[in-house]
Amino acid sequence: MSLMIHNNLTKKKEEFITMEPGRVSLYVCGVTVYDDIHMGHARSMIVFDTLVRYLRYLGYDVTHVTNFTDVDDKIINRANEEGIDPLELSARYINRYFEDADSLGVKKADMYPKASENMDAIIDMIGEMIANGSAYPTDDGSVYFEVGKVEDYGKLSNQKLENMESSGRVVLDEQKRDPMDFAVWKGAKPGECSWDSPWGKGRPGWHIECSAMIRRHLGDKIDIHGGGSDLIFPHHENEMIQTESVTHDILANYWMHNGMLQVRNEKMSKSLDNFFRVRDVMKEFDAGTVRFYFLNTHYSSPLSYGRDMLVEAQSALRRLKNNYAELVGYSKTGPDVPDDDCDIMDGTRHRFFEAMNDDLNTSAAIEELFQLSHLTNKSMANRSLSRRTAGKIVGMMDEFNGILGIFPRDCAKDDGTADAVMDVLMELRGELRARKQYDLADMIRDRLASAGITLEDSAEGMKWKRI
Repeated sequence: MSLMIHNNLTKKKEEFITMEPGRVSLYVCGVTVYDDIHMGHARSMIVFDTLVRYLRYLGYDVTHVTNFTDVDDKIINRANEEGIDPLELSARYINRYFEDADSLGVKKADMYPKASENMDAIIDMIGEMIANGSAYPTDDGSVYFEVGKVEDYGKLSNQKLENMESSGRVVLDEQKRDPMDFAVWKGAKPGECSWDSPWGKGRPGWHIECSAMIRRHLGDKIDIHGGGSDLIFPHHENEMIQTESVTHDILANYWMHNGMLQVRNEKMSKSLDNFFRVRDVMKEFDAGTVRFYFLNTHYSSPLSYGRDMLVEAQSALRRLKNNYAELVGYSKTGPDVPDDDCDIMDGTRHRFFEAMNDDLNTSAAIEELFQLSHLTNKSMANRSLSRRTAGKIVGMMDEFNGILGIFPRDCAKDDGTADAVMDVLMELRGELRARKQYDLADMIRDRLASAGITLEDSAEGMKWKRI
């Protein structure tokens, strides 16, 4: 089964073929660090974290780069409000970004370049664009990219230049030769941080930083470029033509975009004040629940956000976690019957990876886990599943979880300590009930329930599971 990816540049699903055998270069647009990240950011982070996990599972040597925009109007304005240096503000929120990413179970990228630390590469690239006639300096020290010289502008967003001009999606500026031209270098203004350049003091435009940092850290051309679908236009469209004006080749072979997280049918964003900070959400829900919520919908589809939906995700994931815990216990105590259920594993494995290879269809992959749960619960109930097969299924679920990350850290197999402790508590509770000390027996039951553990009577005696 070959990995297929929907390429937003060609608008079709294509077999994933790397430029260099066994190696993947991936660049994902990161955040502008002037505030804490919200759940919309979290979706993109988890989607591309899962992509990287899967590519590495498949054996690829992945170089994953995610940038921080640490030079921006919003950063400057907020820093001025607080009376601090803009880079001090951005450093604060970069640290908080890593705290939030860790709480989501997102593995670190290989590099996190910042605009402020790549100014020489940005200035060099702008110089090349001016030299070849793609960009032009203006009297105020700014430099603009000349969009009119690009014949196929709009090929990523599937828009025509004349439609953009008539739609009002342009910024009027008397310094521009054409309203559609965009700044790659902004001349310095009072109260703003700035850097020296051949065109005067200033700072980079938004789009140029990604073009320059990709070129510096990954090369002229990469395998995959990723980000949210809200970045397709104008950011990725402009980023693409900047790079191509210098390299004369396409920037990325595959363009992947995650769908937007929506609140009341509007994109979650700080500008609309309809966002929910990750660190606030994580006070109530664990990483497994949040990842399950996002991955249970195809990455490219829009997704509605609400606390009730996280509660539903939590409940659904609990069923998988309970099945996992029961399989772990059964693998130690189940009967030594013939291994007649290996076809359960083979079918599940095939369909799981068939889904993952179909444009990272994590929703369909997760459905296979629920089907597996249904089958194994039935087999454990009638004792037809051997303990050896149960152990193999646990190993397969661990393998899948290494890709999805939906079981939280405390759900991994332990050394048997939890089972031993619970055996003692259940034995004690049984003894208390035999002595008719029901208040103490009930206290044990209630304390366990408050800790997320329920006790159940069965034909084989009392059992426990997480709730």
